[in-house]
Amino acid sequence: MKAADEDRDADEQRRILAEFHRRDREVADELYAPWNPSAIHRRQTFTRMAALELARHRVFPRPGQPCLEIGFGQLGWMAELLSWGMREPDLHGIELDADRAAVARDAFPAADLRIGDASHLPWPDGYFRLIVASTVFSSILDTGYRRRVAADVVRALAPGGALLWYDLRVNNPRNPNVRRVDRSELRALFPGLTGASRSVTLAPPLARVLIPRMTFLARLLEAIPLTRTHLLAVLVKGGT
Repeated sequence: MKAADEDRDADEQRRILAEFHRRDREVADELYAPWNPSAIHRRQTFTRMAALELARHRVFPRPGQPCLEIGFGQLGWMAELLSWGMREPDLHGIELDADRAAVARDAFPAADLRIGDASHLPWPDGYFRLIVASTVFSSILDTGYRRRVAADVVRALAPGGALLWYDLRVNNPRNPNVRRVDRSELRALFPGLTGASRSVTLAPPLARVLIPRMTFLARLLEAIPLTRTHLLAVLVKGGT
């Protein structure tokens, strides 16, 4: 990598960390709290669809197969992966923020959870049968850094393994610190992977109002593609 790219990547990492810390200070804890009805609905919906898509592509992870989460935050997908039958030593992760990583390490002490840069994953080529990237790339604004992270994800993914993707497909007009990844950019980031993507997740402002009061109406609206703000994708690396 050129020195100029290294400097840009370091600047982008510092910006991302600063934004994480701003959110921790300014965003109310209850907005994403585990008891929040809209947060529960959102997570249950996209994890159920993720399981169905992994099974449909015949890449559902099995115990003993290493799984990696990029940007696992405080807990990430670890609990879901365990509920799917994975064992704690099967779980690996890379996280930029040491404070967030400490929470996950306390919760999953037998998992291999590391602090570092996702464009330089400290695992060998083709090591993982499943890699999860959930609301990670939308936090990366620099296009070059996005591409370098994507390239190392592909490097670390085993032939026949899958990338499980969940992220914004539309921009948030009130938050300039996130940038969407639409279907065309997703294909450009991972040209060597094949699979399918689908729109999911009722727009959070609507969900926060409707889920606690009118869940039936929320489900009806969520059936309309225009109301969905995220993409869920399962992308498979060729080979066996």
